[in-house]
Amino acid sequence: MTTPHRDFPMPPALVPAVRAWLDTPEADRPAPVAPRAAATVMVVRDGAQGVEVFMQTRAASMAFAPGMMVFPGGGVDPRDEVTDAAWSGPTPQEWSARMPGTTPASAQQLVLAAAREVFEETGVLLAAHPDGRPVSEAEASAPAAVEGRRRVEAREVAFSDLLTELGLTVRTECLSVRDHWTTPECEPRRYDTWFFAARIPEGQEPDDGTSEAVSASWERPAAVLERAAGDAGLMLPPTIAALEDLRAAGSAAEVLADRHEVPEVMPWPEEVPVGPDAPDGLVMRTPWRR
Repeated sequence: MTTPHRDFPMPPALVPAVRAWLDTPEADRPAPVAPRAAATVMVVRDGAQGVEVFMQTRAASMAFAPGMMVFPGGGVDPRDEVTDAAWSGPTPQEWSARMPGTTPASAQQLVLAAAREVFEETGVLLAAHPDGRPVSEAEASAPAAVEGRRRVEAREVAFSDLLTELGLTVRTECLSVRDHWTTPECEPRRYDTWFFAARIPEGQEPDDGTSEAVSASWERPAAVLERAAGDAGLMLPPTIAALEDLRAAGSAAEVLADRHEVPEVMPWPEEVPVGPDAPDGLVMRTPWRR
């Protein structure tokens, strides 16, 4: 039986390296690079015309996805590997049950990485006081939090340690698991990425204060997908797929509802006849069961 698949446009920036990889005899290709664990977060809200998501355009100097539209996210940091983080919401064991292939320890690292990346790249603290009070905009923009953001981004302090300094607890109930994608084996820089959704605590607002992006804003998924239809280099396949799901969602609450199944997806490059959707004769073919 043929596995259902979907072909995504090949971003033009990837064409030379992918073409060289395909032209190399399989026996002579280098062993695939081990993917690094990573977390990406779709920060969503209800807008006047439906669900909106916070997106960034990455700086052209970035090694991965330069110039592309992305969600906040990044690799798991060694400082995320803690066992005593102040924690509310689902337990690491419960998170692991929602994330096939993870252990409670690795699931905890990924969830902490997701909350940390949201803080680093948007300034939003998915955290609360011990009595359950959420962090206000005034607290998130106070000098201690602003300096803490710089320290976390500079890897001077672990995110969990900063929360302890500020007397806060990470609110993992603000997150839900959406997708799990792994970078194709032909890529020299690979990530094993879990996609989360998050709804920011009431009163806080994300900003564009990260050095990794040249712009950031709330976007309607349908509008971004319309732009991507005419620009194959605007986004990578996982971002396109995630936006399609957001476009179909009726509300932010629907997006945040946990999925019953989150299978791992890994695209691979495929040569196809040259056409409007494959001007270079290449696509990213992806197992597809949606």
